[in-house]
Amino acid sequence: MTATAIRLLLVDDDPLVRAGLALMMGGAGDIEIVGEAADGAEVEDAVQRTRPDVVLMDIRMPTVDGLTATQRLRARADAPEVVVLTTFHADEQVLHALRAGAAGFVLKDTAPAEIVDAVRRVVAGEPVLSPAVTRQLMRHAAGGAADSRQTRARERLAPLGDREREVAVAVGRGLANAQIAADLFMSVATVKTHVSRILAKLDLNNRVQIALLAYDAGLLDEDRP
Repeated sequence: MTATAIRLLLVDDDPLVRAGLALMMGGAGDIEIVGEAADGAEVEDAVQRTRPDVVLMDIRMPTVDGLTATQRLRARADAPEVVVLTTFHADEQVLHALRAGAAGFVLKDTAPAEIVDAVRRVVAGEPVLSPAVTRQLMRHAAGGAADSRQTRARERLAPLGDREREVAVAVGRGLANAQIAADLFMSVATVKTHVSRILAKLDLNNRVQIALLAYDAGLLDEDRP
């Protein structure tokens, strides 16, 4: 185990799933399993006790579900990142979890190497969702009240400058920092600065929320070639 290992908390009501995840993650030399929880009701105490960098959170649990646990956890000033687990590609609860501040999601049948990579990417500040999955989730969100959602989203985005707006659209496409830098002819460091400013100006937790807001505002449709 490295001195800078990623500290991971596993949350799932199925002990077999937890055991499988622990075995999978424990094989990565840069990830340390610091604790487990069997229900969302246990999460805050477990986080306080173990101080993880990332929480791998199941959605459906008997007492307190992962959505509620994510909302409570992300309200903390020192909250770790949250990656939710699901068996569905476009579960409405997953969408709510992303809006609540989760950094992304992985499917329970995802290849082990991809789940490990998702945890690493979250810690590095990169998006977990692939562009294809991001578009699928966003299409799922585009149901009722679309007009009022777009109006509210555009009002929220109003404080952004032109360059910040371009970066927000690129984040909405699911692009990583290096890809955004190449597309917009700026350095990766500048992209990171813009992303940080967007998060601060809009009071958002992570890139996924930027992507959802850009979609709600209709910016991705406008930007399509």
